[in-house]
Amino acid sequence: MLSRLNVLKRSRIVHLLFAITFFTSGVIVNLVQCLLYLFLRPFSKHIYRKINWYLCATIYAQLVFMGDWWANINLYLYIDKDDYDKYWGKEHAYCVMNHTYEIDWLLGWMIADRIHLLGNCKAYMKKSLQYMPVLGWAWKFSEFIILERSFEKDKEVINTQIKKLGDHPDPMWLLMFPEGTRFTKEKHKASEEFARERDLPELKYHLQPRTRGFIASVPSMREKVPAVYDILLTFKDDDPVKPTISSLMMGKSVNAHMYMNRIPMEDVPSSEAEQEKFLRDMFVRKDKLRDSFVRTGDFFATSGITRVGPFVKQRRLWPLINITIWMIVILCPMMYYIKMMLFSGKLIYFGIVASILVLFIGLLYKTVGMSKISKGSSYGATNTPKKTN
Repeated sequence: MLSRLNVLKRSRIVHLLFAITFFTSGVIVNLVQCLLYLFLRPFSKHIYRKINWYLCATIYAQLVFMGDWWANINLYLYIDKDDYDKYWGKEHAYCVMNHTYEIDWLLGWMIADRIHLLGNCKAYMKKSLQYMPVLGWAWKFSEFIILERSFEKDKEVINTQIKKLGDHPDPMWLLMFPEGTRFTKEKHKASEEFARERDLPELKYHLQPRTRGFIASVPSMREKVPAVYDILLTFKDDDPVKPTISSLMMGKSVNAHMYMNRIPMEDVPSSEAEQEKFLRDMFVRKDKLRDSFVRTGDFFATSGITRVGPFVKQRRLWPLINITIWMIVILCPMMYYIKMMLFSGKLIYFGIVASILVLFIGLLYKTVGMSKISKGSSYGATNTPKKTN
């Protein structure tokens, strides 16, 4: 039985069915978002945001299903239990996370789903991503902070958007990857050359954080976002299954370890120089935790950081139910019409079916490719910024 399930998980046909379901349902949701954005939001932003929470959640939950149920990812949380019970999922938060793995964003969504916050996960994103079907369009309608990577233009956008996000009626997480791009050896070498030139603390497992976005964000968050969450995600380097998109699609399980520390916003310094140091110190702390984990398999053995956790927050049934409903709604009528066209014997219908399948295959591999480290941004690979604040 298990071997048959593994064969099913590795089937390209099954992957294609998931892709058809995700992209078709996503475009339907995008259309609803567009209509609500045009005709409801101008009259009631509050109601629009409430509805959009569920629209985003139904898209994201299909990907959470891939992690929670398809690949059965084991997620171990290292959080102060008192803080977790009191704050997690009950407040706005500014999440500062390392950007090391292809699926780091998915692990963030998985924990957000388990605390009933999935529909209100926000992030900074490149302007080009807003044109990407389904996710990009959903983010455009969901008040993500869209950046052009021109700081003079982006600074005002950050200030305006964070103030708007702080007014959300439900708890919201704003995710930031200060490293700006995923970790590679080439980028790390350039990053450390930059650090040595400016006498900055060197990092062994992370890229030097880009501090200007963080500094630009802090003033707008005060009094609206009560805490910064320092998040470190890591996997054991000697695990036989690597945390990649390909492993996820093949249904291969991995063990993820996520350290999360709540820092009250009043503990974030007020001056820009101190804020830069605050962020750099946060990454030094991440590096110590990561180094301890690599050496001992334990975040706290040699890091000097106070021990917390671990504990496991159980996965929810909702992602499984959500994708099951969408697959029935999308695939049953689609398969019926495809069958009718194929049995019609008309060449034009064969062409239409082939074109549809090629379209979905292309969308699948394009989306997967965008998350692969090897296809990632060259940002920081060869050149380092001239300014840090």
